Amino acid sequence: MPIKVGFIGTGNMGGALIRAIAAGNEQQKYRILGYDVNRQALDQLARETGLVACESARELVSASDIVFLAVKPQYARAVLEEIKDVLESNILVTIIVGLPISWYKNILGSQARVVRTMPNTPALVREGMTLVCFDGTLKREEKETVMELLRYSGMAEELEEGLMSEVTALTGSSPAYVFMFIEAMADAAVQSGIPRQQAYRLAAQAVLGSAKMVLETGKHPAELKDMVCSPAGTTIEAVAELEKAGFRSAVIRAMGECTRRAREIGKQ
Repeated sequence: MPIKVGFIGTGNMGGALIRAIAAGNEQQKYRILGYDVNRQALDQLARETGLVACESARELVSASDIVFLAVKPQYARAVLEEIKDVLESNILVTIIVGLPISWYKNILGSQARVVRTMPNTPALVREGMTLVCFDGTLKREEKETVMELLRYSGMAEELEEGLMSEVTALTGSSPAYVFMFIEAMADAAVQSGIPRQQAYRLAAQAVLGSAKMVLETGKHPAELKDMVCSPAGTTIEAVAELEKAGFRSAVIRAMGECTRRAREIGKQ
């Protein structure tokens, strides 16, 4: 009998996870359900992935074993108030930024079974990075099921909850910085005469390949950088200019501000 996995919210992030699970669900181990206030988009996703579209969040919870909460932070409380009397032994997996497990239990009760996660948008292409924190109520096999669901969209690792706001800047928001970097490199390439679409493609592949080198070689990023920087060569000139402009310190400051905002959301 398939495990029933429901999604409240099927927008960018929820939709990415649904598509990833549907693509990897070859053994029909999972039955996917969805609910979203945007019925037209939900129906389109149902046609695309085969999910069962529900008429309400309450209906979805009643029919699901595992419930993913994938709504904006400002809507979370209203949704939880709506479903709390039908949320019984269900596992609630939240992908909402900034809100601690204790916040959910204050609304749902101490018996609620909550998993806090921090995914990112590369889940759209099944190259996501999701950090996971369990509340202590799940059995080993239940944890393994949640991790398997998340790994359909890329990598997933456990992290202590005290670091979940801090990791927002590192994985949750960082794709935006990378996209800006790719765009800036492409702009410079266009300035040099390279066609724009080709420039985007070349810049993106350079970033993708560089990231794979970090993951697959196990070498320190500085060591990999040094491999490219020949004495009196072109790359070291570019690196020196980036250092002069405060490239690394700008990234560090930006991530600090991102973390500060994630903490504020949690407090609110």
